[in-house]
Amino acid sequence: MNCVLVGLDLDTSKEPPVGDTLSELEGLAETSGCCVIGQIIQKRAKPDTAFYIGRGKVDEVAEFCLLNDVSLVIFNGELSPAQVRNLEQQLDLRVIDRTQLILDIFASRARTREGKMQVELAQLRYLLPRLIGRGSELSRLGGGIGTRGPGETKLETDRRRIRKRIADLEAGLELVRNQRSILRRRRQSEAVPLLALVGYTNAGKSTLMNALTGASVLAEDKLFATLDPTARRLVLTNNETIILTDTVGLIQRLPHHLVAAFRATLEEVVAADYILHVIDVSHRAWEGQAEAVEQVLQSLGIGDKPRLEVFNKVDLAKQQDVELPARRLFVSAVTGEGLDDLKLAVAGLLTDRRSQQRYFVPLDQMHLVSMIHIHGRVLKEEFQEGGVLLEAEMSKVWHNRVRRALNGEE
Repeated sequence: MNCVLVGLDLDTSKEPPVGDTLSELEGLAETSGCCVIGQIIQKRAKPDTAFYIGRGKVDEVAEFCLLNDVSLVIFNGELSPAQVRNLEQQLDLRVIDRTQLILDIFASRARTREGKMQVELAQLRYLLPRLIGRGSELSRLGGGIGTRGPGETKLETDRRRIRKRIADLEAGLELVRNQRSILRRRRQSEAVPLLALVGYTNAGKSTLMNALTGASVLAEDKLFATLDPTARRLVLTNNETIILTDTVGLIQRLPHHLVAAFRATLEEVVAADYILHVIDVSHRAWEGQAEAVEQVLQSLGIGDKPRLEVFNKVDLAKQQDVELPARRLFVSAVTGEGLDDLKLAVAGLLTDRRSQQRYFVPLDQMHLVSMIHIHGRVLKEEFQEGGVLLEAEMSKVWHNRVRRALNGEE
């Protein structure tokens, strides 16, 4: 399907450069299977209330589409229902905005029941206020909750049906949230710290997780290749075990429908003890991407959570002769470069949870020596009469458990 991208160059410093956002929109369009024929940009102080772009520019878009056999127009912004209706009437073509394109990609990427529920919820929330004049299209949603009442219009039936489906999805996702909460409490009881991988979409989070843990998470050179969170155990160089969680990739101006629908997934980030922010250092706009991720973290209320920045794809950056920022942690999830340094850095991030203590373990409690070796790093071990003297570095939780066991409290 041939498509054309349309964007506004707004006179504001708050917006990222239109060239960067259109380049990203092109990647999104290609991910969805479209063939991008061209880009049309208009410089304006603010969007037009009726057409988003100026009326003269609408005619220019129409002529371009006619000459280039374009069947889809994608706008780099969120269009109002009236703007979509007006544009489709003028262009006689299908018109979608950036939000709908992202929702379509998410729908094609969701694999688990949870992911599919989250995407459907976001789609319905986006669609509900846009039903005016589009009631006949709702038949493709499927399902239904009964027959139409006397005098009730098709549009009112569609709205009622969608609201009921939204309520059902919200209830289902609330169960998911409760199940995740139970799993998190179990992990906390085991004193295993949780490290959440966050980053811009296609920064290489899934590839990095596979390289570190041997997981088989889908990893492709595409935007939003994976949506569903995955958790794996990782043993660090100091013998401490952590849970590494891969989460949905973020993006500039992430649609609020998605932020709301993916609350159950994003709560994995909120509940994490630490954050590993993965940045694609080979991307020319990596600073803007990193800032977009930080803005989402701030909106989740976790802007001050302890974190570690890791610059991925350093192999590509070197090939492209990209100037690397000074004194940073660089890795390549593909070649393995820097992964040992990353594990050391993660262990250093967890130092606030660890301390160094000495124990004398009597012979009748030798199982505690094995526990210390498993959950800590033994610095000194000396066999003496009646037991073993150990000096070990462990998390404070495991130190407390050993102390209680030695005191007969467990």
